[in-house]
Amino acid sequence: MSSKELHYLSIAEAAQRIAAKELSPVELVEAHLERIAETAEKLNTFVTLLADEAREAARKAEAEIQGGGYRGPLHGIPVGLKDLYYTRGIRTTMGSKIMGDFVPDYDAAVTESFHQAGAILMGKLQMHEFALGGTSENPHYGAARNPWNVDRITGGSSGGSGAAVASGQCMGALGSDTGGSVRIPAGACGIVGLKPTYGLVSRHGVFPLSHSLDTVGPMTRTVRDAAIIMNAIAGHDARDSSSANRPKEDYTAGLDEGVRGLRVGVPQEYFYEVIDDEVADAVKAAAAVLEGLGASVEDASIPILDQSIPISGALLLAEAAEVHMDNLRHRPDDLGADVRARLQVGAATLATDYIKAQRARVVFNRDMSIAMNKYDLLLAPTVAIGAPRMDQELVAVGGGEQQKLAIMPRLTRPFNITGTPTVSVPCGFTSDGMPIGIQLSGRVFEDALVLRAAQAYENATEWHTRRPPI
Repeated sequence: MSSKELHYLSIAEAAQRIAAKELSPVELVEAHLERIAETAEKLNTFVTLLADEAREAARKAEAEIQGGGYRGPLHGIPVGLKDLYYTRGIRTTMGSKIMGDFVPDYDAAVTESFHQAGAILMGKLQMHEFALGGTSENPHYGAARNPWNVDRITGGSSGGSGAAVASGQCMGALGSDTGGSVRIPAGACGIVGLKPTYGLVSRHGVFPLSHSLDTVGPMTRTVRDAAIIMNAIAGHDARDSSSANRPKEDYTAGLDEGVRGLRVGVPQEYFYEVIDDEVADAVKAAAAVLEGLGASVEDASIPILDQSIPISGALLLAEAAEVHMDNLRHRPDDLGADVRARLQVGAATLATDYIKAQRARVVFNRDMSIAMNKYDLLLAPTVAIGAPRMDQELVAVGGGEQQKLAIMPRLTRPFNITGTPTVSVPCGFTSDGMPIGIQLSGRVFEDALVLRAAQAYENATEWHTRRPPI
């Protein structure tokens, strides 16, 4: 098998071959390092590449497996981490100049989980500075570039993770999602991105952005691969005060049960007020696919969705400003202009306005919960447009112009307010060849059902099989 074929295997496919001793982790890692060498300059996905460390880990994994010590489906699998996950002894920049020389002395909980599962860390991946933005255009380390068109953005803030997985530089990666930062680059780069239920995956050792909104989750080329990673990283962690104390669950167990009999609502408010016609058409076609698979699909009215931006914006920016108060006071010039401006807005938020936003969130979540009494899942577009060019500040959409930084996270924010599990899966392409994604969102802790529906859609379509031209 050629290195090209190896670097586009799914995790599930590679794991099967590794377990059968038909594929060596050393061979697999070398194929991915070759792919990184071919594409690194074009995509700018890695802040820190760990080539020597990956080779050593691959040799260790191979010896363990040959000796009968196979650990499971992530053993010997090349993965990446967004550069805000703490990695002991390895530089972790948060995409910033301020933290450019920071080397943690401990691992994040999910880093530990990857090590325990035998996954092989290829490196730390590019991101929007301090995870506060939806483009991954970084003034300190350069912009992450979209493998479908290197003149286009990846989406953010986990843009390096999205581009690395889509281009075959690693088989899976972790991003973080506070206002959509897993799902936006998943949609823009044509891969799968899961925002788990708030509290399901530990945030210990993950640099914070907004305590009440932050989540972390997998980015992969298939839904099954996302479920495999969830099996490794989900679970209670007493070191994280927001961690949910729930029994472990096998997220791969019910993947193939389909969607027959499931009730799917398609919210008509908010999501279609500002959207590209091609994206809206692709979502409509995806709804028809689910209906053809036996789901009951109908338009849904949830008026409270129109409050998504003011609620999310007030909470996110105020909490982010609290995290970065010292940086704003003592090192404002070392922050990128867009991030500094947003943090200054957060710092100017009155306590009374923050409290109003928290109260509004209670009402928002109540109304969303009432809607979910009628539906098992909600279906919506992930991003309102295909990934725009890097030289665009304004994008034409919906008969007007929108700020690029504002339009990218617009449609993902509602599900951070609710904390509900939401997955983005590819559902088509624009006429200029950029990926389109749909979101499927379910009830709290029904992550397995969300993945099951995404798997059914993926099985019925071919969008996930397409590869970028780079």
